[in-house]
Amino acid sequence: MRVVIVGAGEVGSTIAESLAKSHDVVVIDIDSDRVESLTYSLDVLPIEGDGSDIDTLEEADVADADLFIASTDDDETNIVACGAANVVSDAFTIARVKSPKYLQAWQRARGAFGVDFMVCSDLLTAEAIVGLAGLPTAQDVDTFADGLVQMTEFEIPAESPVADQTVAEADRFDSLTFAAIIRDDHVVIPRGDTRLTAGDEVIAIGSPDSIRAFSSEIAPEEQGPEDVVIVGGGEIGYQTARLLEERGFSPRLIEQDEERARWLAEKLPNTTVLNSDATDQELLERENVGMADVVVAALENDQQNLLATLLAKRKGTDRAITVVNTGDFAELFEAVGVDVAVSPRKATAEEITRFTRARRAENVSIIEGDKAEVLELEVDPDSVLVDRSIRDVAADIPEGVVIGAITRGDEHITPRGDTIVREGDHVVVFVDTEVLSEVTEKL
Repeated sequence: MRVVIVGAGEVGSTIAESLAKSHDVVVIDIDSDRVESLTYSLDVLPIEGDGSDIDTLEEADVADADLFIASTDDDETNIVACGAANVVSDAFTIARVKSPKYLQAWQRARGAFGVDFMVCSDLLTAEAIVGLAGLPTAQDVDTFADGLVQMTEFEIPAESPVADQTVAEADRFDSLTFAAIIRDDHVVIPRGDTRLTAGDEVIAIGSPDSIRAFSSEIAPEEQGPEDVVIVGGGEIGYQTARLLEERGFSPRLIEQDEERARWLAEKLPNTTVLNSDATDQELLERENVGMADVVVAALENDQQNLLATLLAKRKGTDRAITVVNTGDFAELFEAVGVDVAVSPRKATAEEITRFTRARRAENVSIIEGDKAEVLELEVDPDSVLVDRSIRDVAADIPEGVVIGAITRGDEHITPRGDTIVREGDHVVVFVDTEVLSEVTEKL
């Protein structure tokens, strides 16, 4: 497949790195330094120029492209670039936008602006935050099979009752599968006698109820949140509060700008909007922010987000989630006390990469950058799974593959050795990247 990507920033470079392994990738950027950097770092064709300019697109041979991705930091540039590409090519176009207003317009008329698929960074980030907020120790959450199945990555804390238990001892849930463990940057496929240790990141696949139950088992002192405080009423903060309201929460939101605070109070009927500075320690004391179950820092500035979350943690908040606009800061923030750092650019890059890969599957989740994937596949007549038990199929699929869940209509089936897979079933399967091609052909 020939892929043209406009924008060589964090989003575009991440997508290019992921796709360059198996596709012809061209990257266009107006910044000469970024273009030069790509020349040495990735196996792609870099072109310096304006991605919304027809001449530049023709230089990139967009007419022969199969996929066109506009991923700059500017919404209008991305939309115009897709429109221009649509004029000179039949490529499938994907536009990255930050503002939900463009997504809302596009959703009313799919294909509008010459965009075939639109990804909204701020909405994706808010959805990720809300998913993580409800599950103590969760590092990543994705849903499959119309919500019947959930994949969650949990970190095992040192004080967890689960730490030092074997998988067999920790496996007390009817509809949960321990698919993998990420340990010291390596993927471990767990067996019954595999011992869970502090710091392990466990990939669990199962029903949402069983995932919540396992979350409580990992950290029994941290129950589901009741009091959520959001710092910053920008688009991400607003969308996070709105989604929390949809789930029955009544969050508190701190916004410094008086006019914006008034607007938020009008739009969010079940949210208490506080017009103040979230880094004001007197405010934190007065509003008992330290008593909150979760604090979400969604300010525009990374350093202010870090300060706000660390102050909240110092006051006693159980869980701090912060937005990190510079992806390289994510690990640093988590190292100094933030529980989870969510990067809008990383979330966007993963969503676009996920979409390009989902053409071979119903849904895809990318694990730890690119170490593994969780795929949802509909079982067709040619699948090696049809009318066979999981135990029998095991000999025909490579190591590094775990079938985590099966859905048949609206029924969730937990795969065990004697489970028979039927044509039309949806299987949610964990796959180590090294055997991905072989497995998708067989399944």
